[in-house]
Amino acid sequence: MIPRQIVLLGSTGSIGTQAIDIVRRNPDRFRVVALGAGGGNVALLAQQALELGVEAVGVARASTAQDLQLAFYAEAQRRGWSAGEFKLPKILAGPQAMTELAQWPADIVLNGVVGSLGLAPTLAALKAGRILALANKESLVAGGPLVRAVAAPGQIVPVDSEHSALAQCLRGGAQSEVRRLILTASGGAFRGRRREELGAVTVEEALKHPTWDMGPVVTINSATLVNKGLEVIEAHELFGVAYDDIEVMVHPQSVLHSLVEFTDGSTLAQASPPDMRLPIALALGWPDRVPYAAEPVDWTQAHNWELRPLDREAFPAVELAKAAGRAGRCRPAIYNAANEECVAAFTAGRLPFLAIVDTVAEIVDGAPDYDEPGTVEDVLAAEHWARTRAHELIKEKSA
Repeated sequence: MIPRQIVLLGSTGSIGTQAIDIVRRNPDRFRVVALGAGGGNVALLAQQALELGVEAVGVARASTAQDLQLAFYAEAQRRGWSAGEFKLPKILAGPQAMTELAQWPADIVLNGVVGSLGLAPTLAALKAGRILALANKESLVAGGPLVRAVAAPGQIVPVDSEHSALAQCLRGGAQSEVRRLILTASGGAFRGRRREELGAVTVEEALKHPTWDMGPVVTINSATLVNKGLEVIEAHELFGVAYDDIEVMVHPQSVLHSLVEFTDGSTLAQASPPDMRLPIALALGWPDRVPYAAEPVDWTQAHNWELRPLDREAFPAVELAKAAGRAGRCRPAIYNAANEECVAAFTAGRLPFLAIVDTVAEIVDGAPDYDEPGTVEDVLAAEHWARTRAHELIKEKSA
């Protein structure tokens, strides 16, 4: 078996480090040829690069290029290597580094970059003909029309656990047989609470996710259900299913990762313990599975799994996301960018919890009448407007 050649963007983050763990345990199946990261942890990046023997390394911050080179020598010294025992990979640095790496000769590009910075590498990988293992949901949320214009059928394989589950369930029938998609949500830190119980919740409470260990922004997005709104837009873009046919249900155990209902009345669900190594491994090996990627459900034990309807009054973010998706014309990008600013204001104590989504709704509703984006610059311009407007409203609300 010839190992699949992988470019890994976002290698020092959660997705990247778990992907490397999968590669490390399956050297006969996968080989990483290039790594990219923001540049905030050059020591780890150098360690990854020398361990994997990659051809190229990129950092988004040009100022960290020299730090990365020094980190290579420090890591080599730690391993006891002399100067002639190893070859430095090519170093790319600056805003275009990730885009350049996305076109590096390889079979698969795993895009684990955080935020809208992942859009340009997504487009570059698709245009270069690579299979795209996509963990950067902003690529589809903010730049859906741009991605659709260049992606070939089957070229994008989702890494998010919910969308990976949908992709697996969709193998059970033809596109014409799909009635609806059901995305499951853990419910976040405040599941079960009514809107009137959320007015005074604290940042510390919002960061206590009951199931997943994630970064602060994603954890707070889980508490507001904005993350599920983003995933609804992503599911629409990935699978071409109408927004009216995408539902969200709260599933506290996070074992049923999503479901697909078919026209004959049957429903298929994908079940596994919450472990991102499974969807990452499946994306790297797609359409084949990677044995022992993660632990399975223990079928010798009893299980109680719940599915509850989403309380749309307490958590309006999903319906707001659907409305933004239906409207198009950069509204999804505005939804995402405005939310990032509102979450930052909440964590800084300048905005109460309920005002996060309320402010995002105000911004989306008052957005200019943009055209559908034709370039990355169009998306970035709409996001800039959203962030500026968010700052104005946050200042008014915190005065």
